[in-house]
Amino acid sequence: MKQNKQYDIIVIGSGPAGESAAMNAAKKGRRVAVVSDRDKVGGNCTHLGTIPSKALRQSVKQVMQFSSNPLLREFATLRKPCFQDIMRHAARVIDEQVHLRSAYYEKNGIDIVQGVASFVDQHTVRLGSRGPLLTADHFIIATGSRPYRPDSVDFTHPRIFDSDTILQLDHSPRKVTVIGAGVIGCEYASIFGGLGAKVELINPANTLLSFLDWEISDALSYHLRNAGVRSRHNEEYDRLEYCDTHVVTHLKSGKRIKSDIVLWANGRTGNTDQLNLPAIGLIPNTRGQLEIDSRYRTAIENIYAAGDVVGWPSLASVSYDQGRAASNAIVDPDACVQIDRFASGIYTIPEISTLGKTERELTNEKVPYEVGKAFFKNTARGLLTGEQVGMLKILFHFDTLEILGIHCFGDQASEIVHIGQAIMLQEGKANTMRYFLDTTFNYPTMAEAYRIAALDGLNRVF
Repeated sequence: MKQNKQYDIIVIGSGPAGESAAMNAAKKGRRVAVVSDRDKVGGNCTHLGTIPSKALRQSVKQVMQFSSNPLLREFATLRKPCFQDIMRHAARVIDEQVHLRSAYYEKNGIDIVQGVASFVDQHTVRLGSRGPLLTADHFIIATGSRPYRPDSVDFTHPRIFDSDTILQLDHSPRKVTVIGAGVIGCEYASIFGGLGAKVELINPANTLLSFLDWEISDALSYHLRNAGVRSRHNEEYDRLEYCDTHVVTHLKSGKRIKSDIVLWANGRTGNTDQLNLPAIGLIPNTRGQLEIDSRYRTAIENIYAAGDVVGWPSLASVSYDQGRAASNAIVDPDACVQIDRFASGIYTIPEISTLGKTERELTNEKVPYEVGKAFFKNTARGLLTGEQVGMLKILFHFDTLEILGIHCFGDQASEIVHIGQAIMLQEGKANTMRYFLDTTFNYPTMAEAYRIAALDGLNRVF
């Protein structure tokens, strides 16, 4: 590779934010390079985060469905797949994703450069300690994040894992302690519970995922408990006691928990430590995250950032849109929009998706609202598929009928929520509960839940 190769835009990172930033800029005629610290594109999302964990979850969910189906239960007992079997399936999914994404870059004429980038100045990066230099008019930092690792935890011990290294687990543990009950902690707790392990979930708060609607949080707690997960609320980790055959987790309350493995799922750190940011005067926060303005620009005028490296909400879906918006801020400023209204997807078993206000928020804001609900067990599709666990809940204004919040728990929740999202984000009178009564939905489908919820809610108003 030649020294000082010049580009219009260099994107550092090939995860969702980096990929969408690069594709958008290339399609608008810019010369773009993507620097990937792996020899395969996709970033942590493809190799360590979203794709492998969701592939793992999907396989576990299928095993659970197989075991609970009266027609198939006899075959399910013949051989239950172990953790390694399921991860081999996940590896195939990862390979297919890499092949697909590599083809996108090639089709759009984007250079993929393998190496660890560090800034020399605000227009130049070096690959590795003695590698070639690349220069560009603009940079987009999309290096993602990794699990937060406190010094007090020995992550070299063979029974201590984080959400990256858990994918290398070579056996199916009987008892698991998960420290941290955020989204990642709850997702893995449900996965191990689905595999038949006894799970201890250490939660410093008094409820699970307190940002959720209270009924959704309660439903999650109930189904985790049914899967063999014990949620230890208002408990904090103090220290770990390491043994050859087990680990003992000491809590600040004095309790001790013995388990085969410990999964640390307590926070994330932005991947900025190898970028040599002091060379350009850019200072990340204590969690390695970069501050940006409404147009995704950092404190350095030609350097932008998007995705997990900027912190909240740290969702792959949002990262895609942030990456595109960041590149638009450079190549098409009028098309740059701030991503601030989105549905969140939580891939527990069953899954959760939510958008807009919760009952707690509307009550605090003194907004007159009403609720419409549809339980999946009351839908024809739910009866046909056997997926009777779940609920769609719509919050709407008592007077105007404007949709204020959509909360879904159960199979395909992350798909179902988008029907309501499309209506909720319309302007004016188009965004009301009446849409779901005036529209014909295919039957039988899970989408029918919107009609049922609308009838339930409007019956409370009229």
